Amino acid sequence: MEKMTRLVKLFTRNYRTLRDLELVRALQSEIKYEESSKPYQGHQAGSLGDFVLDWDNHQSKDVVLRRRFDSGEEIAISSLLGPEAGAGEGLLPRKVLMKICIKKLGLSPILQFDCGIFSCGDNSSEFSIHNAYYCQSLSCSGASEYKGPSFSSLDPQLQDALKEYLISRGIGVDLTSFLLLHLHKKEQDQYVNWLQKLEAMVAKDA
Repeated sequence: MEKMTRLVKLFTRNYRTLRDLELVRALQSEIKYEESSKPYQGHQAGSLGDFVLDWDNHQSKDVVLRRRFDSGEEIAISSLLGPEAGAGEGLLPRKVLMKICIKKLGLSPILQFDCGIFSCGDNSSEFSIHNAYYCQSLSCSGASEYKGPSFSSLDPQLQDALKEYLISRGIGVDLTSFLLLHLHKKEQDQYVNWLQKLEAMVAKDA
């Protein structure tokens, strides 16, 4: 009986080791593939323009950009990858969710725009406004507070004017293309890093 118990333990240990080695090989194959592939080659890189990269931690999903004008006006942009776009909408499959906050010197109210950036068929980018809010301050978060109507209900001319307002502050194709490509590459790097950590952990016992 004791010999049988030892045999069962030995078989179980060897079986587990074999499965671990198979997982290690699968992870190594995936890492090799991801490191050798260039999924975003050929897409317009864009540029920050007059914005500066204020936050881009390698462990976080989002990035934060800032810009200050000579007039004292400040703009903060927070962006992260959103849901996948439909097929045939360019090389980059994911949309970017972009929140823009604009503050004027000496005033506490904030203009906030919730936007989406998407890849175009010419490997460039475009953005659309989903919501436009007027907030009394950065801390205003009351659900009952009126911040503005549904953006889609606004007159089309006013919608266009609000978008041009953002473009005039440097939120154009160069910036949106930068964010779109940068966030895709950021996620790619995070995925490879996750694979490497998993491979190292599994390989330790294998």
